[in-house]
Amino acid sequence: MRNRRLVVSAVAIAAAGVGFVPGAAHAADPVSPGAQGVAAPGFDVKKAGQAGLQKFASPAGNAVRRTLPAAGKKASALQSADGNPGLSVVLGAEATSAHGFRLVTTIGSADVSLNVVIDWGDGTSDRAEAFGDEVLTSEHVYAEAGEHQAKITVTDPVNQAEIVNELPLLAAGSDFTPYGPTRLLDTRSAIGGSRAKVPAYKSVRVKVAGNGTIPAGVTAVALNVTVTNARSGGHVIAFASGRERPATSNLNFAPGQTVPNLVIVPVGKDGYVELYNGGWDSIDLIADVTGYFSRTQASGYTPSTPVRVVDTREGIGRGGKRGQVAGQGSFKIQFPRGLYTAVALNVTVTNPRDAGHLTAYPSDQPVPTTSNLNFLGGQTVANSVIVPVAADGSVTIRNGAWQPTDVVIDLVGNYGIDSAGSLMTLNEPGRVLDTRAANSDGPAGARGYYAVPLSPGVPGVAGYVLNTTVTNTRGPGFLSVAPDPNSAADYENGTNVWPERPVSSTLNWTKGATVPNLAQASSGNNGIVDFWNQGWEPTDLIVDIFGYYETN
Repeated sequence: MRNRRLVVSAVAIAAAGVGFVPGAAHAADPVSPGAQGVAAPGFDVKKAGQAGLQKFASPAGNAVRRTLPAAGKKASALQSADGNPGLSVVLGAEATSAHGFRLVTTIGSADVSLNVVIDWGDGTSDRAEAFGDEVLTSEHVYAEAGEHQAKITVTDPVNQAEIVNELPLLAAGSDFTPYGPTRLLDTRSAIGGSRAKVPAYKSVRVKVAGNGTIPAGVTAVALNVTVTNARSGGHVIAFASGRERPATSNLNFAPGQTVPNLVIVPVGKDGYVELYNGGWDSIDLIADVTGYFSRTQASGYTPSTPVRVVDTREGIGRGGKRGQVAGQGSFKIQFPRGLYTAVALNVTVTNPRDAGHLTAYPSDQPVPTTSNLNFLGGQTVANSVIVPVAADGSVTIRNGAWQPTDVVIDLVGNYGIDSAGSLMTLNEPGRVLDTRAANSDGPAGARGYYAVPLSPGVPGVAGYVLNTTVTNTRGPGFLSVAPDPNSAADYENGTNVWPERPVSSTLNWTKGATVPNLAQASSGNNGIVDFWNQGWEPTDLIVDIFGYYETN
């Protein structure tokens, strides 16, 4: 796919619909036409996720042989307890996807016909025929994550011999278990470590596995990371303990800012993650857990096109009631009872009358000491949130400020036991878009979008774990993330249509700001995601991928 930019007239933009978050500052008319940028596909999502997938083996010595009951007078002359003494089965397998495997069955045998049955351990089986020494290759996709016991039986009816070998297969994909919200780290109060700021260019270790009731063997964790008390600008990188620190960052901060961002980060084999301070001065760091991923069967993920479920300015999600959330006040969001274990939200505070914080938590739990985002008076701040759901399907949002504020919430996905999407984390995050790079189409144009092909034509990929960052902003605006209705071929052939402009928001910015936020984006039907600059000035955009959800 070639890099290119298609400039669209202001008339076409107006026809597509404005879709602004009400109350956002903007000029009366566009000062520049909307533009459509297409990023070159330089990152193979599936290949990155499959790197280092596990392999499994069961040698011939694990096989168990038995002699079948005699077949009667018509039995072959070869029949005896010692018939076909070299009959053997060696098993080898490798993961091919979140739930998929390729099994290689190596049979050693005399030159006789054999019957082979592969019991996959999930109520399904495959049958095959072999003759003498033979190697059979089979593929299978499980409906669920977790461990599955494959059992291979080879029968020699001529010699009345049977041999069985078994192989436990652990799916590569990880399911989600809600947890907390619980604070794992606070360098201001010695939670999770010493009471001391994280020095410049140093890391603090956060214990995940074995902390509270989080089990050993977790593969990744959802953490809300907050930086505060920063004396100069910098960035924070979250990564698995024992791995090389990546070049990508998770959040950026300026002097005096308190900045949160949700991260979904792999957990090291020792059960820890590291948070690296990439700034010139020491900072305080806070980390709150809302769930973890493991290779045991739990909740899968279903991404969706963002849907606005709350807007206190418009009365959406509160029974038509308009009005700000009172200081120290709260409200509930009701989801279908028994359907979700957690929901993925993008939460935005706007028009706050004073500084404060916002907390999302299951309605059947006490108010936690954690927070999801912090804000100053008059500031518009967004953050991605994964929050466990109460038994009745509800989530509570609490305004921890002393003064009222407006709250806007978009639902971007859900976790549930009936959802099939399992997380595939990447050994190294990948940069899929950087408009500052020489080979890009340049900054994201005002009121336009960038189409980023992440898995075009690749089946089974349902969504992505992305970190979006805007920088070099020339005016206020907000970013929307949504699946693209066009295919890769549409863009190649010039037959693509202008997508409907989203009304959801992922992050908000002001002039001169650098703002990050996690985005759990749906792949839609074509594996292409659009990143909309909903402001009236161009801005640079950086997108990094940390993992994806796979259904097969």
